[in-house]
Amino acid sequence: MTRKWPAVGVALAVLWLFVRGVTRADVVGEAVIGLAVGLPLAYGLRRFYADEFAVGGGIAAAPYAVRYVAVFLRELATANVDVAYRVLSPSMPIDPDVVAVPLRVESDAAVTTIANSITLTPGTLTMDHDEATNTLYVHAIVADTDSVVAPIRTWEDYAIRIFDEDASPSDPARPARAGRDIAAVREGGDDGE
Repeated sequence: MTRKWPAVGVALAVLWLFVRGVTRADVVGEAVIGLAVGLPLAYGLRRFYADEFAVGGGIAAAPYAVRYVAVFLRELATANVDVAYRVLSPSMPIDPDVVAVPLRVESDAAVTTIANSITLTPGTLTMDHDEATNTLYVHAIVADTDSVVAPIRTWEDYAIRIFDEDASPSDPARPARAGRDIAAVREGGDDGE
């Protein structure tokens, strides 16, 4: 196990280099400034995150994180073209619907990552997460459930590995209808009762 705050401090210093957009001649000076600010800041805020982390877990998750980003960028480009076509098409082929997507991931970080990926993709929006059933409710401009769920399942397969979830990518998702009515979500009148 390794102390986390030095790694966070170095990450802040690297972020500083990207924000500053330094040239090759300025790298050393800007890196020193980044470390001078990043390390004390990370040390001062260390109580807000875990003291230690497993280096091996982060290294093992890196290839899955790269794949997640690659799949997300592909889906982002495809969705942009699809939404542009629908907007520019004279018939406006839009058939909005709410899709319930039961998840296998359970950690807050994994659910939030997937929910944000859905919302950042044009044509879809994460409306709600039901913790009792671990279900995301997604508004989509097309009623084709398979085209909405397929990229979410792919992201979830990688998120299981990235966030070291107990589930496996081969595990089936739980049914989505336990305790909540999708029609009520469409109408906006369900308070979870």
